[in-house]
Amino acid sequence: MTYDSILMVGCGNMAGAMLEGWLKGGVPAKTFTVMDPNRETLPGDIPVQRELPTEGTFDAILLGVKPQMLGDVAPVLQKLVGPHTTILSILAGVQLDTLAKNFPDAGSVVRVMPNLAVSLGKAPVALAEQGLDEEGREELHAFMAHLGTPSWVGEDRFDLVTALAGSGPGFVYRFIDALKVAAVRLGLEEDQARELAIAMTEGASALASQSEHDPGKLADMVASPGGVTRKGLDVLDEDQAMIQLMTKCLRAARDRSVEMAREARD
Repeated sequence: MTYDSILMVGCGNMAGAMLEGWLKGGVPAKTFTVMDPNRETLPGDIPVQRELPTEGTFDAILLGVKPQMLGDVAPVLQKLVGPHTTILSILAGVQLDTLAKNFPDAGSVVRVMPNLAVSLGKAPVALAEQGLDEEGREELHAFMAHLGTPSWVGEDRFDLVTALAGSGPGFVYRFIDALKVAAVRLGLEEDQARELAIAMTEGASALASQSEHDPGKLADMVASPGGVTRKGLDVLDEDQAMIQLMTKCLRAARDRSVEMAREARD
């Protein structure tokens, strides 16, 4: 199948970032019909519709509303769904079985977990599907590649992937901010500390993405025995402090995703 007509139901921060990424990736603006009661403008000068279309079918319908609204919008969307329609859901915690139950006429349902870097075409995009054949998987993978790096994930691991790839930017931003705050406490001006922390993180991430070495190995490679970097790493490595912290962080986010899935089923 192709994705020549896509209805976006809700276009908040995440769905809006995805729209921006697709447009930057060369997907024509005419591909998208966007319904959102709150947006005033959209990238690509795409007109905003305040109400759902009353007729026609779409190659794909992207659900960008709040998860608790699924039960309200699904009945209204039924007349726009056909056997060739793929339901794309960015609703946190809403599982494939729940999507299939709400859209019984859809040819396939897909969970999509991006992050806001989709607007730059640099996000990991986790995908879990029900109903796609191999050709359909390949075509959807190619379409999502406009947003970054798509990856098929078993739904049994989707909550953990959500914590890592979906929520991960928030954790990274907190780390960058912590570097800034620490530098300010030790004597740097705030603007300079912020600029240096962001630039350093950007460069380190770019190098990690291109290096043949694992990030853990890179950390050791830039730390000479008894040197400046090693002294700092010793603090993070003591009793596996950094690993313990991030394990606790990911576990909390994963468990909340599991809870949201349970709430969506109830």
